[in-house]
Amino acid sequence: MTKQSQSFQELLALMELEQIEDNLFRGVSRDIGTRRVFGGQVLAQAVLAASRTVANRQIHSLHAYFLRAGDPDARIVYDVDRSRDGRSFTSRRVVAIQHGRPIFTLAASFQVEEEGLEHEFEMPQVPPPEELSTIELLPRDEFDHMPQNMQRWLDRFGPFEFRWAHGYSVFDPVPQPPFKALWFKLHGELPDDVALHRALLAYVSDFHLVGTATLPHGISWVSGNLMIASLDHAMWYHRDSRMDDWMLYVCDSPSTSSGRGLARGMIYNRQGALVASTAQEGVIRIREPSDDREKKGSG
Repeated sequence: MTKQSQSFQELLALMELEQIEDNLFRGVSRDIGTRRVFGGQVLAQAVLAASRTVANRQIHSLHAYFLRAGDPDARIVYDVDRSRDGRSFTSRRVVAIQHGRPIFTLAASFQVEEEGLEHEFEMPQVPPPEELSTIELLPRDEFDHMPQNMQRWLDRFGPFEFRWAHGYSVFDPVPQPPFKALWFKLHGELPDDVALHRALLAYVSDFHLVGTATLPHGISWVSGNLMIASLDHAMWYHRDSRMDDWMLYVCDSPSTSSGRGLARGMIYNRQGALVASTAQEGVIRIREPSDDREKKGSG
């Protein structure tokens, strides 16, 4: 099995929830070498848990809050509240629980397939992914000294591949306008399961988004003195999409203030159709070396 296929299978395994009651589901986490569960994983699993309680409708919007850091060594229980089943729309609320406490909440809305008016922002003109290089997230000498489980998740053989559509370097950041665009693609083919594709789109949408708020300040998480953590996540699905083809993530950040940064995103498919929009706010703090509380990641 190649490195790419191994990481792909590991990602799909995370999307396989165990149903333990009518509205209760349980998921596992992947150890990526940190003390926290990746927020996109919890988001995607919550979307799947909600989707498992809805028939013949697809998620079209979600609003989520990250309440506590997830424990990668403990299973996560997803408690789904069937808030409303209407003629056209269905509402669900999901609480993710670990060690008896909520770590995450999700409100989601589902809709029957419907025809209507259409318009969309055009996809910006950027080089195609074939003309771009794969993003290196860490210097090679640092990467080679990381645990093997983390290497698999971060290198170019991970489940996703990212390519900058315009210049940016996490190793040598300089102040620049708060805009960026990057291509991404899942390494592997997926079945024609709309719920799975939308859950995985939520998963990958948590990458690179709130970091857009750091661009005007010329800082990067690689420097080691930056604390950045997601507070919430909103997403709207406009059209069906496939995760096993290239998509373009266009991000901007309207504001950073009060130790928080706001970022917005638009996701286009290879043909230029806008398939989803996102918004996220996160904590952004410069950590002082003597501040032990910040070193521990206190929010």
